[in-house]
Amino acid sequence: MGGVSLGQVLDSLGGTLLDVVSGDPERVPLVGGVVIHDEGDMSPVPAGSVVLGVGVQESGALVDLLKKLDGRAGALVVKAPVSDAVRAAAAGAESAVVVLAAAPGASWVQLAVMIRSVLRDDGAHVLGDGVVEGGTGTDLFSLANAIAGRLDAPVTIEDRYFQVLAFSRHQGRADAARVRTVLGREVPPHYAELLAERGVLQELYRSEEPIHIGAVELGDGDAALPRAAMAVRAGDELLGSVWAAVHEPLSPPRRDALVDAARLVALHLLRLRAGADSERRLRADLLGRALEGGPEARAALDRLGLVGRQVVVLALAVVDRPAASESLLSRTSREAERHRVADGFAVHLAALH
Repeated sequence: MGGVSLGQVLDSLGGTLLDVVSGDPERVPLVGGVVIHDEGDMSPVPAGSVVLGVGVQESGALVDLLKKLDGRAGALVVKAPVSDAVRAAAAGAESAVVVLAAAPGASWVQLAVMIRSVLRDDGAHVLGDGVVEGGTGTDLFSLANAIAGRLDAPVTIEDRYFQVLAFSRHQGRADAARVRTVLGREVPPHYAELLAERGVLQELYRSEEPIHIGAVELGDGDAALPRAAMAVRAGDELLGSVWAAVHEPLSPPRRDALVDAARLVALHLLRLRAGADSERRLRADLLGRALEGGPEARAALDRLGLVGRQVVVLALAVVDRPAASESLLSRTSREAERHRVADGFAVHLAALH
């Protein structure tokens, strides 16, 4: 995990997912991880950790928790809306812990995943001439901000299942559909269906250039701004896409900038996938050896950190078989749901182990 300050976390996620309630983020130079608060767990949190205050809503509970975390945690996150009593309690508490408010629509799982993704990043760089260079970094949030600067538009980077991997600052300049996309970590189903009906997804998959999507009426007086979108590929393989909320079609220089950016995003996604695939393969191999038993089982359990511990085996499967005529959107939604369930289990199990 790279050295990331709380200020850098807020640069990536602030304004959309997190806001400062009290304290000075600059006093937390190194975030030590993400911890989900458990009232029954008395073990100390790692220094500089961001603690997710699940269930902490009253001012008294907030003050008590701040006292416990003082000197260890870097920040405590509570859910918005934050009452005046809680704000006053946070401001008056004699604690160096920064108190943050999470957007009401953001789930705790999403917050943990997003913060951890920022902490894993080790730096993309914006050079003086505006060219973005990834180096060995996987910092998709920095890259999203750099792309947004080139396009002068809020940007999201999404995987092939239209789940949000990273987003730029100033998403409030876009529209309600974009905000829901960021908070829900995926394109809202109604908006995705409208795009599919208009053939936008098929066009995106086929095109080697950025495509322009006109404004979309979402009903109840709500509308989505036009979008510029560019598929992210490695050869013929679709890795994801970059979406910018715009007011007019991109000029030729901005189109070229988006094409260049998509190539850099492809490099980052390939690096992320290579690391994730390697970890998954190793873990799957160790789990397989442990479940099969035999002479290698104990060594596998030892490498998994499970020797001498109680073990519970959970198995998940898709109940309904997809129809042969299932649409592209349905297939991507089904796969996205599998990833979402896996992420949820991973976050909660990581907090326990």
